[in-house]
Amino acid sequence: MVGRLLFGKTITESIAMTKFNYFIDKENTPKIDHAPGVETTILAGQDGEGMMMVLTEVSPGANVPAHSHPHQQMGVVYAGKAKMRIGNESRIVEKGNFCIMPPDVEHEAACVGDEPFVMLDIFYPARKDFIEKIKK
Repeated sequence: MVGRLLFGKTITESIAMTKFNYFIDKENTPKIDHAPGVETTILAGQDGEGMMMVLTEVSPGANVPAHSHPHQQMGVVYAGKAKMRIGNESRIVEKGNFCIMPPDVEHEAACVGDEPFVMLDIFYPARKDFIEKIKK
């Protein structure tokens, strides 16, 4: 077949695929400081992927203030512990716990203990506000 490459992709399709990083080097990705002791690393989603994956670290004694956004958010606690509130429900979450924050539902988290609270989150659609912050 003319114009086809390995795995049935055209040259144009193959070039388009190369703009995405299939493997992510956390040390070379953009970071946002939201508040004292709260840093978000954008792992994916800033290049038009449609959804976004971030790693947020909250230092001991720091907190993610109450907020809401129009994005669906799902996450897993990667490390540490926090008192988390989603809507009217609060609980202590720790490594391995999962949660869902529906669009426009207020939520917050406060790190508890001596080690940072780290959350891996997926947003749909991608957070354009985060993309704008890293462009500055």
